[in-house]
Amino acid sequence: MRSLKDILKIKSLSSDKRNTYEFQAYGNRLAQELRDEKHRSLYIKLAKTEDRNLLEQARDFVVSQTHAETPGKLFMWRLGQLRDELRKKPK
Repeated sequence: MRSLKDILKIKSLSSDKRNTYEFQAYGNRLAQELRDEKHRSLYIKLAKTEDRNLLEQARDFVVSQTHAETPGKLFMWRLGQLRDELRKKPK
């Protein structure tokens, strides 16, 4: 059985210092998956303000494209399309 002190040391070393909230972790993961870490703050903001379903649909679209040279741009383009489709859909 481990002491509480040992468990806390392991936990604090394995956590990412940049992620205090869940949306920050999601935004950072998006930036890594899209190979666009230069715009990490944009993805964090999107994770905080946008519908997660739209972000996931756009991410899935980009991940399925094997020929994408700039996945970040493709992600933003697809996200714009999904937003437009949502606005045009009758309620």
